Amino acid sequence: MAFNRDKRQEQEDTLDEHTVFINRCAKTVKGGRRMSFSAVIVVGDKEGKVGLGFGKANEVADAIRKGGEAARKDMHKVVMKGKTIPHDVEGTCDGGRVILKPAPDGTGLIVGGGMRPVLEAAGIRDAVGKSLGSKNRLNVVKATLDALSKLRSAEEIAAIRA
Repeated sequence: MAFNRDKRQEQEDTLDEHTVFINRCAKTVKGGRRMSFSAVIVVGDKEGKVGLGFGKANEVADAIRKGGEAARKDMHKVVMKGKTIPHDVEGTCDGGRVILKPAPDGTGLIVGGGMRPVLEAAGIRDAVGKSLGSKNRLNVVKATLDALSKLRSAEEIAAIRA
């Protein structure tokens, strides 16, 4: 049992954590304003697994920790072709819409906003992307994860067609 716990701890140490954004909320009460924070965190192993977490707390550090824990529980596998994506793909979430396209080796990530931390955490090094519609970073991150979940390898597509 202790071996499994040590292995899990070792795996979590290798994960790359990005804070996409932190939002401060203010609630007006009798004594003044009460502040709280929410944080959107993206966690990945840079080898094709990525997760999103949303944490809320009265302190920034607690919100980031909660978001990181939620992201580690919500990891998904991403299909990759080398260090890029296998084909063009589009993802949506509410008003956010993103388009991702593969790029040749050495191009780098030509993406904006909330797409960059997601793709970096997943280990994708070469891709071109465009964010359309909403500029809400949470929706852009969710739309990017939706697009990545729609990716299929050439073998999977061939098996579906056969």
